[in-house]
Amino acid sequence: MPVLSERRGREGRVLLIRLDRDAKRNAIDHEMTLGLDAAMNLLEDDEELWAGVLTGNGRAFSAGSDLADPDRNHTERGGPYGLIRRERRKPLIAAVDGLAYGGGFEMVLACDLVVASKRASFALPEVKRGLLALYGGVFRAARALPLNLAREMVLTGEPISAQRAEAFGLVNRLCEDGAALDTALALAEALCANSPVAVRESLRVVNQSIETSDALAWQLSAQAASVVRASDDSREGIAAFLDKRPPRWSGR
Repeated sequence: MPVLSERRGREGRVLLIRLDRDAKRNAIDHEMTLGLDAAMNLLEDDEELWAGVLTGNGRAFSAGSDLADPDRNHTERGGPYGLIRRERRKPLIAAVDGLAYGGGFEMVLACDLVVASKRASFALPEVKRGLLALYGGVFRAARALPLNLAREMVLTGEPISAQRAEAFGLVNRLCEDGAALDTALALAEALCANSPVAVRESLRVVNQSIETSDALAWQLSAQAASVVRASDDSREGIAAFLDKRPPRWSGR
């Protein structure tokens, strides 16, 4: 299975979810979407689980959508990847020990807390492929980071380091390479030491106060996506990526 899950912590209160498709840098395809959706359903529905940690095995947290299988990654409860638009009651921590690009960064932005090693990096490279960051990356980055840094990421497609992300408040815990998972599990244990009812209600107030403005942002994102998808540049960007050549933009 490309998504693995196991109970961790002193009382098994933490669900560790691992993306396990290292050969594709944990790029999300249909099978991974189904696996991640099932793991997130388990986290939400099992009252013995109080927190979750999401990480990637191998070289990357996730490189985002698998462009060879891009259109089958939506689920009923979680939206894209089974996670991006999910209504969650329990805190979810991203443990990033490598790159989190495109949809991978959007998954990080969908989590509640972020732990990253010094070799981690974050990017929204969609513009380099003639695409749009569809899954909340554009407006969630603008919320999680200073506005001009978010603009830089969205418009250049260039990555930022974990150190820069930590300096601007995106990363909660910065750790040594290889230590992201252990650090995230320790943070999850700290959450589980508190009242689960109080934690869930506190998280609900924080997230729902933010999400009241998200309806317009999702609408604007969908409108922009329709323009980008219909463009010649979008088709050229995907073809160039799959052919491993520089794109030839037409501006149409």
